[in-house]
Amino acid sequence: MKKQDKRIDLGSRQRILKYISKEKEVSRSEIAKSLSLSMPTVLAVTKELISEGIIEEVGVFESTGGRKAKKLTLAGDRGYSAGIDITVNHISMVVVNLRGEIVEKARLRMRFQNSLEYFEQLVKRLDDFLEGSCIGDRDKILGVGISFPGIIDREKEMLIRSHALDVEGVSLKNVSQMFCWPVLYENDANSAALAELRNTNNNAVYLSLSNTVGGAIFLNGNIYEGNAYHSAEFGHMLLKINGRKCYCGRIGCVDAYCSAKILSDVTGGSLEMFFQGLEEKNEAFMKLWDDYLEDLALTVNNLRIIFDCDVILGGYVGGFMEKYMGDLRKRVLKYCMFDQDVTFLKDCRIKYEASAVGTAMKFIDHYIESV
Repeated sequence: MKKQDKRIDLGSRQRILKYISKEKEVSRSEIAKSLSLSMPTVLAVTKELISEGIIEEVGVFESTGGRKAKKLTLAGDRGYSAGIDITVNHISMVVVNLRGEIVEKARLRMRFQNSLEYFEQLVKRLDDFLEGSCIGDRDKILGVGISFPGIIDREKEMLIRSHALDVEGVSLKNVSQMFCWPVLYENDANSAALAELRNTNNNAVYLSLSNTVGGAIFLNGNIYEGNAYHSAEFGHMLLKINGRKCYCGRIGCVDAYCSAKILSDVTGGSLEMFFQGLEEKNEAFMKLWDDYLEDLALTVNNLRIIFDCDVILGGYVGGFMEKYMGDLRKRVLKYCMFDQDVTFLKDCRIKYEASAVGTAMKFIDHYIESV
């Protein structure tokens, strides 16, 4: 009987921790109501978690009559996780705390090479980054997540193929041994989707509009990966017959019309300069943007017809889309067969370094599940 009671307490503890992680700041009464737990159980579990330094009280909520309820949240400095996103020309690095907040970030130019020297330099860059960060105790780092623009076999620690990096069959086991912490690997679009949709059970399609077009399918709280780990390769859906040549060698792929490079190439590689020119009413940029939005509207409509769920725009271009969503939604509405509005189409919440954040958050989630 005692063992059964202990198991129930451990289950309540984990449910409460996950709920606090999802809601960020909550009261004890809210926990009890939302999880259908008794107040004595909530009081006992939260007292224990506070004594262990896993959660903390951070002020009070506004009173609705009677005593003000205290706010509970995860203790941010209890643990940290590092995330690295690798692209052809850059690496992005972040550190997130237990609350999922970005506490440090950096983006460095570093051209990818499939060599041990490249990964040794990657480890050194991370060490330098952490040395200059706010983390005093490196023992609090739970792990390092690394995202790649390609197909990843996590169990075998292998980069199966990456068109963007022009490699295939790359074993990452030696790379894992270079770090002082546990390491895991993930596809960049999957990582970004996990960061964007963490702590929600809403089905959604994440369309990543970076230097290549990719994406992720988020179903029932998980990423749908497909039988061979290459689901959601939206960049290689056929958009136009006899269209532009895609980097994959085929003709008319979405990638040839909706990648960030379509926009940044006219400024020598700076997406920021393109959108600045767009704001300044550069006629050539405005014409290019008009064509881009039309092609993007067709792509979004196709995804909506297939999946019948929210479509979220992320990646490099997604970070700039907030101001232009009204125009895009009007264009999408022209093609919609079943929808009378386009509230299903959303811009991303995490504008920058989403892939690095998403892969880092896996260690935070593992920690919350383990304590």
